[in-house]
Amino acid sequence: MSGYWPWWAGAAGLALITINYALTTDRSFGVSSAWDRVLHWRRERHLEKMDEEFTDDRALAEALAAATAEHFGTSPGAPAVPPGAYGSSQPLAADAEPTANEDIPAAAPGPAPLVTQAALLVSIFVGGLIAALTSGRFHLRFDMGPGFRSVVTADPITMLVLLFVGGVLVGFGTRLAGGCSSGHGLNGCGRLRPVSLVATAVFFGTAVAVSFLLWKVI
Repeated sequence: MSGYWPWWAGAAGLALITINYALTTDRSFGVSSAWDRVLHWRRERHLEKMDEEFTDDRALAEALAAATAEHFGTSPGAPAVPPGAYGSSQPLAADAEPTANEDIPAAAPGPAPLVTQAALLVSIFVGGLIAALTSGRFHLRFDMGPGFRSVVTADPITMLVLLFVGGVLVGFGTRLAGGCSSGHGLNGCGRLRPVSLVATAVFFGTAVAVSFLLWKVI
């Protein structure tokens, strides 16, 4: 492994990863959401424990009935539908079975388990490290390279400030858009989601404009 993969091999690899992730987890692939959940792992773990308490549908129904009774001041065995006007009673809606023509909305799958998203982030780091080591290009550096020094700045303090501000803007924009370039560009565009198509167009359009500004104007 002495050089980079050709573009078509990288595209095929990313497509296989995205398709396999969607088929095996039935969830959208994204890095920013995984990073957000890992950073707030205490909150996410608490939510996971709460979800585990209601894996039994009967226990969940009983808990909802008890909460409803406590809120409205009725007994859990009270009828869910009040009697009709003029003393005529109506059948309970809960006893009615859904017909074949009625569409029952399927609940959207929740987020992937926290441990799997932590493994995803670690795997990205380990994969990049293995690729750099096997290609012989791994070395520690504390700058952005000669291109950054010649085009932007060579001052280390200014470089740190620019990188920090840029990172904040990227993080803000990612959460504002509801996903990062991997979530929208790979998974969302692959599923032809309109919001992902618009977000990806804005991502790359802005990148092209900024690159043109840096290399042609400055």
